[in-house]
Amino acid sequence: MKLLVLVIVQFWILGCCWVSASRVGLSERPSDPVVPTDKYPILPTSSVAAPPPGDAVRVVHVHHQDLDNKIMIGLIASVSLLGGILLLLTCFWVYRVHKLKKFKNNHETSDASKGLVLSPFLSKLASFKPGGKKGSAAAIEYQLLIAATNNFHKGNILGEGGLGCVYKAQFNDKFHAAVKKLHGAGQDTEREFQNEVDLLSKIRHRNVVSLLGYCIHNEMRFLVYEIMPNGSLDSYLHGPSRGRSLTWHLRMKIALDIARGLEYLHEHCNPTVIHRDLKSSNILLDSNFNAKLSDFGLSITAGNLEKSNIKVSGTLGYVAPEYILDGKLTDKSDVYAFGVVLLELLFGRRPVEKVAEAQRQSLVTWAMPLLKDRSKLPNVVDPVIKNAMDLKHLYQVAAVAVLCVQTEPSYRPLITDVLHSFIPLVPVELGGSLKVSDNALPSLK
Repeated sequence: MKLLVLVIVQFWILGCCWVSASRVGLSERPSDPVVPTDKYPILPTSSVAAPPPGDAVRVVHVHHQDLDNKIMIGLIASVSLLGGILLLLTCFWVYRVHKLKKFKNNHETSDASKGLVLSPFLSKLASFKPGGKKGSAAAIEYQLLIAATNNFHKGNILGEGGLGCVYKAQFNDKFHAAVKKLHGAGQDTEREFQNEVDLLSKIRHRNVVSLLGYCIHNEMRFLVYEIMPNGSLDSYLHGPSRGRSLTWHLRMKIALDIARGLEYLHEHCNPTVIHRDLKSSNILLDSNFNAKLSDFGLSITAGNLEKSNIKVSGTLGYVAPEYILDGKLTDKSDVYAFGVVLLELLFGRRPVEKVAEAQRQSLVTWAMPLLKDRSKLPNVVDPVIKNAMDLKHLYQVAAVAVLCVQTEPSYRPLITDVLHSFIPLVPVELGGSLKVSDNALPSLK
């Protein structure tokens, strides 16, 4: 287009110069001499005065000047007409290009809504690998989420938590993800949304769920995660299956994975990240039962602990006593929550259970005496794993659980120490250092 405009401008300038030159040349051309003819012979002076030579010259000169003006006007009109035609053609060409581009964009949007065209975001998703580079969460168009979730159809719901409802999203035939639609549009929702985006955009670890993207549409907020086919640990332990798929070795592997994720947050993030809402429903399992921490809306960094506007948050049964009573929050608060999850893995019970019409009992209160009694412990563990583990390993896990749920935070171990205590309890094939026979290993199918 730029080339065409340049050619038109050059042509216009040349035309104007040619017309100007022609006008100058014609105006400066000398008049034709007056030649005697039979009609107008040169006569001698007489009483009848002949027209003065000057008048004759003037008449002839005026005749030529009129002719030159007509030629000049004709040339100007021709050049103007040609320029106008070219200008109209240019405008028409620009209009056509604009219409074609608009049609192409609409066509691509329509294809994208049908899941047929890979946008730059989808290209990024297609090459996504957990544990990749940091800061890679992408902004996603709302229409793309609408198409991928079938307008957030209830048949695509994977689960629902305090922060929002999670939907299965199919972006194309090969790539699926999980889309969390946050509840409400208040200040708390906005803060938790921003907190999750800020933290998970920087965190990449094999035991922390990966944030792929986010969407802001009017007052609505959406988060897009890698999909975890086996759902949450809570659904496996307390759902219809009652943990039947979770063998002893798988439970130890899950505990080890949780400890690895927490160690990354506590020891390798700068500043330290405190999850603040660790629970079985926020521990997700992939197709190989690798456990990953999720839901960082309430997470906080060590540098923000001194702010006075931070209110006590968490889930009943998992919140450390010093945090509830005194508002004291440290990384040991996550260790306490880990201990509660460990008790869930051991006993298959919920963190808080109803024992009477208006009475509830915490799992910690119920389990603490049993954890210290070796004679009773094997008989009260989850029936799914009863008689399926080495008793020595059971006692070791019970000892770790007792330390993690101590009332005094200073008595609780660092998560690094917890991590190292689990490595010898997990088979090599599942990420630990324990060597077991092949027929003792659980099937991951």
